[in-house]
Amino acid sequence: MEERLILERVLDEARSERQLSRTNWERLRSTFGERFDRAWRLVQERRVKRYTFHPSGRVVWVVVGQGGEYQVYPRAGYCGCDDFYFRVVDGETGLCYHLLGQRLAEALGSYDRVEEDDEAHRLLTDEWRAQIRAEED
Repeated sequence: MEERLILERVLDEARSERQLSRTNWERLRSTFGERFDRAWRLVQERRVKRYTFHPSGRVVWVVVGQGGEYQVYPRAGYCGCDDFYFRVVDGETGLCYHLLGQRLAEALGSYDRVEEDDEAHRLLTDEWRAQIRAEED
């Protein structure tokens, strides 16, 4: 998919420069439209969180969207939001704005870092999953 190729090229540059050039900002805006606008707002408002659990070193990404907090699995290209289920899975689009926001925030180093003990992992994960189930009801 061409949009993923464009995203990867832009992210490579953003990782090395630690910023998004005007040209790349416009490239992403023209490729993703409103999804980019929403993702960029997530980055600007620092609504992307990287939880690191100790001593295991386990990492969990969470994005605070309009409907709540969503676990995002960037390597798998998965998000727990409705947009992912209804548009990404159906092939209508390649990424929800939460995934796009997480990828941008990670490349730019612009996210909140949260350190927790391993004991908190299960509690937090259960909380995020319960939120998804509540939205489905």
